[in-house]
Amino acid sequence: MERSKKPAAIPVSPVQPSPQVVISDDNSQVSARLSTGESVDILFHGATVISWKSANGRENLFLSSKAVLDGSKPVRGGIPLVFPVFGPPNKEHPTGLLPQHGFARTSRWEYLGKSSSESSSLPTSRGDSSVKLDFGLQDSMVPGAQWNYQFSLVYSVTLNQDSLQTSLVVRNTGPTNYDFQILFHSYLAVDDISHTTVSGLESAGFVDKVQGAAKTEAAGKPISISSEMDRVYTTPAEHAITVLERESGRYEISRDTLQDVVVWNPWTEKSKGMADFGPEDGYKKMLCVEAGSVSAWNTLEAGDTWEGGQRIRVLQEGDA
Repeated sequence: MERSKKPAAIPVSPVQPSPQVVISDDNSQVSARLSTGESVDILFHGATVISWKSANGRENLFLSSKAVLDGSKPVRGGIPLVFPVFGPPNKEHPTGLLPQHGFARTSRWEYLGKSSSESSSLPTSRGDSSVKLDFGLQDSMVPGAQWNYQFSLVYSVTLNQDSLQTSLVVRNTGPTNYDFQILFHSYLAVDDISHTTVSGLESAGFVDKVQGAAKTEAAGKPISISSEMDRVYTTPAEHAITVLERESGRYEISRDTLQDVVVWNPWTEKSKGMADFGPEDGYKKMLCVEAGSVSAWNTLEAGDTWEGGQRIRVLQEGDA
């Protein structure tokens, strides 16, 4: 006897494409691309992100046209990773013999592999919504670093459809406590610096490095850039930072464990003095908004672990 009403067949969704991850032929970088078109390129030198594009091909990071990518010096642009010291080190501190901004951005990192999020079960899903790339660095990989502590770093870069996340895990693998600083030196691409502002730091005081590291009270208004700027703001990590172009949000930066934000643009004269900065008017097309922990030292006890990170979300894609 046949049923008058048979149950409808359960539709089977087609297998969705996974993110594409490719290591370059010369083993110098890894690239990832989501099925929706977003992409990221990361050098093994410094584990430096040198490109992050939205689905329409628009580049979200500034990379100097004169950037040196062969591993001989830090990369000018993208997202260099600053560790274990920010800026020129104090010669009296244990980091005193290190180069400016430490050794993480000039060391070759080990690529540890990838992982991707589960695809949505909806038929309209276009594949995995994110991919995470992990990189590792430990003290034995940095010979002659002149920083006599044992450490293990895991740096993760996660590409999402609307954002890029970078996070660092620091583990003290030795018997001695040590201090460190960390910063994601993000060079954001903008269309015109004269029409770019930063909100979210109105109530934060800052150290003005252009004015001899003068401590300055909160300005009470969004930041606009019309000359060289190099400021270290300290503000609670739960406060989001927004970069606007012509009063419309372009990027939103959220932070985890990172209480400092550096806002930097070299402007005319300083950019001329940097041999690896280009084009000459490139300062008009970039703004560094850098999440970090640099206003004080983080003390990591033997055997302990520290973790922090940032998420940069694209608020408007614009034209490629």
